[in-house]
Amino acid sequence: MVRQHKVTARPSRAAYRLGLRLAGAGLLAATGAIHLDLYLTGYRSIPTIGWLFLLQVIAALGLAAAVLATGSRLVAAAGAGFALATLGGYLLSVWVGLFGFKEIRTTAGIAAGVIEAAGFAALAGLAAVPAPPGRRAAGQAVPGGRVLARLQAGVPGAGPGVAGTSLLALVLLGVAVAQSGRPAPAPASSTLNTARIGGVTVLTNAEGFTLYWFAPDTPTRSTCYGTCAGYWPPVTGTPVAAPGIPGKIATIPRSDGTTQVTYNGHPLYTYVGDTAPGQAFGNNLNLNGGQWHEVTVPG
Repeated sequence: MVRQHKVTARPSRAAYRLGLRLAGAGLLAATGAIHLDLYLTGYRSIPTIGWLFLLQVIAALGLAAAVLATGSRLVAAAGAGFALATLGGYLLSVWVGLFGFKEIRTTAGIAAGVIEAAGFAALAGLAAVPAPPGRRAAGQAVPGGRVLARLQAGVPGAGPGVAGTSLLALVLLGVAVAQSGRPAPAPASSTLNTARIGGVTVLTNAEGFTLYWFAPDTPTRSTCYGTCAGYWPPVTGTPVAAPGIPGKIATIPRSDGTTQVTYNGHPLYTYVGDTAPGQAFGNNLNLNGGQWHEVTVPG
């Protein structure tokens, strides 16, 4: 009976480790896929942040493949640290901003945060759980085997620590999401001017930031609210145009009670990805449900 008990104990631990291994690799791949989608649909145009998103995708998918292929506790620990660091970067960008970019609450961001917290739990658990007895014994047969054996023996008391850290990460994510609230449109100057950007004359605000129009809009209605307006602040107020700007300048009412400026029937917006005058990173982006274009001016 004793022998039978020992035989069944080993597959149980192996199955537990396999479950953590598959879950950890899958969660890393999932957060990498979310960041890839965000990168391709607009974040690639944000200075510094775009490159960070691309690096996150590469690292997440690479670590996922390594965890799945090796099951190494060292690789699992690296994956756990990576997941926690990625979540920390998101929280930092929501609270105070990161490299001049302040994140707003989005479904994709929340989903990625939850996945990263779960990925940390799975991978940290895989890194801390003892290896099967056969692998520990094998570690003692090579140079430095005692050190390897200690590493394979697991981290005493790691379970509560992993659970506590994961819970804290979820609490901080919840606080960040709650504090971010519904994104409010940032004010954009209603004074219109023009500038040459990329060999094209475009409409700008008084600070020189490029103005955009949104394909789903109509001459009498804006379709950009909520999260969309957080990324694309509408130009509101009474329009003041510089002399000589051709075309029709008017206003339309928004559902929040403000008045949005329009140019030739297009409601106007700025883009948070433009961090300095003379940039047009939002041009031709397919983001927030439609195509965005810089407002060109004849002449």
